Amino acid sequence: MSDKLKNMASAEANSARAASQAVIKSGAYLYPIKGIMYFATHKDLWGPFMSRIGRTFGLGMGVTSFMFFFTYVPQMAIMAFTSGPLAAISAALLVLTESATITNFLSRSLLVEGALVDTFDGTLMARGQDSLVSQGRQIKPRSSGADAVARLGKIISRPLARFTPQAIFRSLIYLPLNLIPVVGTLLYIAFQGKRVGPTLHARYFELKGWNAREREEWIAKHRGAYTGLGMASFALEMIPFASIAFSYTNTVGAALWAADIEKASASDKVL
Repeated sequence: MSDKLKNMASAEANSARAASQAVIKSGAYLYPIKGIMYFATHKDLWGPFMSRIGRTFGLGMGVTSFMFFFTYVPQMAIMAFTSGPLAAISAALLVLTESATITNFLSRSLLVEGALVDTFDGTLMARGQDSLVSQGRQIKPRSSGADAVARLGKIISRPLARFTPQAIFRSLIYLPLNLIPVVGTLLYIAFQGKRVGPTLHARYFELKGWNAREREEWIAKHRGAYTGLGMASFALEMIPFASIAFSYTNTVGAALWAADIEKASASDKVL
């Protein structure tokens, strides 16, 4: 029995090591950072974000107030066993993280889904991927002064993967991991990153016209890259009061990666 446990532990450690190496080797975790820089320097992508900022900020304030009123004291009592005298601060940070997660889910489901699609498509257009975007929406003719977002027309098809109550429930199940200082939060980000990564390319898969089998095969082949992308994106969206802004920059980062994939694929075909 002891040898079996040792072998199991060794296998799990090797699996975790291999997964970590795949994440690091892919470099996809850098795209959320690239997304921040690209978004900051391309004002034509700001329109979808600015059109929703008021409503999403109000939603965030409402969720945060609700969470502090009903969950702060109970979680502070629990944190007293793990954080000692820092329980009040740790509980406040935990509630803010939970609020950011819930706000992000609700806003994506109710308020900003269309704006994020526009942001993704607009980024692809800015990177010269007009033909790809035309597979999922109408594109207006080029005209003097028209930016990438302004040229986006009526949507023909939307991403198949959406945020659902089941996804929210799965996310909430992992929230207690944050009660464990540092290690628990890292595990929480890792679990969520593996789930979130592929959803960031839901629009890309739709534009490519891939069916469920093709999507799963692609994701399995690039599991480390999508996990890295998801972990970096989710960690940014855990930052209180900035989660909504980062959902847009993460969308830009995911689109930049899609554009790079398309560029690399075109180069391979030429060769």
